[in-house]
Amino acid sequence: MSIVFLTDSFMPMEEAKISPMDRGFLFGDGIYEVIPSYDGVLVGFGPHIDRMKQGLELIGINLDWDRAKWREICEALIEKNGNGNLGIYLHVSRGADSKRFHAYPTDVPATIYAYAFEIPAANVPEKSKAKGYKVATTEDLRWQRCNIKSTSLLGNVMHFQHGHAQGYNETILFNEKNEMTEGSACNAYIVKNGVVITPPLDNQILPGITRLMLLDILAKHTDIKVEERIVTMDEVFAADEVWLTSSSKEIAPVIQMDGKPVGNGEVGDTWLKAQTAYTANKANY
Repeated sequence: MSIVFLTDSFMPMEEAKISPMDRGFLFGDGIYEVIPSYDGVLVGFGPHIDRMKQGLELIGINLDWDRAKWREICEALIEKNGNGNLGIYLHVSRGADSKRFHAYPTDVPATIYAYAFEIPAANVPEKSKAKGYKVATTEDLRWQRCNIKSTSLLGNVMHFQHGHAQGYNETILFNEKNEMTEGSACNAYIVKNGVVITPPLDNQILPGITRLMLLDILAKHTDIKVEERIVTMDEVFAADEVWLTSSSKEIAPVIQMDGKPVGNGEVGDTWLKAQTAYTANKANY
């Protein structure tokens, strides 16, 4: 992957240069999205762009680009980088000021950066081909605006590292009330007696696009019951199945948590039904 987009031009990655005074570099002052594409087909493009626009508004970055402008850039990156299975990373920072000062500058143009990178092939709805995730759990110590997809990701990175250092694929987080929030880079779910249960959206949880699509698909195309409610960690450890979702993972079945099996320690039947429906309908978003 070698061709990127920076502010107004496509160029080789090695030629892309951003000022060290950019507020994205100095403060993590920006918003980002990652949109998956498979053989040139973008998945969840509209909801991803809508979430980006909302995030930019929430932190006061003015950028009047519409869906058509973003789609043009995404499709050009796919074409210039060889199609295949690609993630498209979109990043908007507040831009480069002449000084380091915490308050938002009012006359600085935003920095827009985008590039393509290889992602795994889309999930196949077969138990034998599913990657079973092994995860750690720990208390959620991040900031209280996790609903904003900010480029300030150190808290998430540290939580991911907590699991990674122990040989796990992810870390599932819980708050001071012992309630599950999400993963360090994923939304989280449990399944009990065939019912899919996930925490309701609030400031503790990123409104994931795969989450949005999955819940809509389950409601429209399956008979799987879904509950959005508080989930205690006692329920998590007693669950029949645990899932993670993200744009690159789709629906990831968790088979082990803190070294102990989830349910029977195998990929579950409800996951198979949900992934089958998701695979059939994800291109509609």
